[in-house]
Amino acid sequence: MKLSREVKTAILVILGIVFLIFGINYLKGRNLLDSSKTFYTEFEYNALTTASPVTIKGNNIGKIKDILYIIESGKTRVSFTVNDDMKFSKNSRVRLYELGIMEGNGIAIIPAEDNQFAEYGDYLQSEVEEGLITSLTSNFSGLSTGLDSTLKSADSLFLNLNALVESDTEDGLKHALKELNQTLASFKNLSYSFNSLIAKNQDSLTSVINNFNTVSKNLAALSDDLKDVEISKTISNLDETLSNVNSLLAELDNGEGSLGKLLKDEELYNNLEGASKELEELLEDVKLHPKRYFRILSKKEIPYGDSEN
Repeated sequence: MKLSREVKTAILVILGIVFLIFGINYLKGRNLLDSSKTFYTEFEYNALTTASPVTIKGNNIGKIKDILYIIESGKTRVSFTVNDDMKFSKNSRVRLYELGIMEGNGIAIIPAEDNQFAEYGDYLQSEVEEGLITSLTSNFSGLSTGLDSTLKSADSLFLNLNALVESDTEDGLKHALKELNQTLASFKNLSYSFNSLIAKNQDSLTSVINNFNTVSKNLAALSDDLKDVEISKTISNLDETLSNVNSLLAELDNGEGSLGKLLKDEELYNNLEGASKELEELLEDVKLHPKRYFRILSKKEIPYGDSEN
């Protein structure tokens, strides 16, 4: 089919208009083939990445398109896209919030309760949820002051440590290290001496160890023998013997039996005392006049005389 010149001209004009519309929207940063809508917001600082999620009521509805720092205002401009079928008010707020300590941050759209729907390219008001980021931002001056004093204290500490290390006095670390080296050298010499002593007396130590093993075996055998001894029976016999001794002592104390009567009879004691006295006098007389007792065959009576004492 052959087209006329007028039709060709009309097609070229239409294509030119289409390309013009695409070009103008491309220069504005809008892709007509993309069904999502782009919106903008600004924050005082950047805590986002292009991988940060865009949510509404906890549901992921888009993604961050671009993050740009504006030198003139000193703020960070964030452009993000949402699904084309998502509608919310242009008075909605964009909230920066923490996903977690290790998970980064995200932005959430807090929809307003009106019917003034946001259009493509609208700017939305922003806010930051109270959390770690805002705490660090609000307290940064205090943290910097505390950090400055901490650094000064650390500097003083390092100066004191440096003086302590370089000091040659008894309080200095150099002197302490020198004494420590001397102590370690003494321990080293002592270990050498100890090793030499062990090497020289290895046979004696081996003999001592063998004797100890023998003694331990004998003690083990003795303990086995003691296990077989009827200790309870021996203790029972000893208890019975002690009971008999106590009974015997009780009888003696009561004057029963020959020994008891001997211990308790005072008359017998007096008689024995008198007999012992007479026996003593007899022995003294034998000592003084031995002839009277050993000249048995003599019929002549030897009279008594005074003792020599």
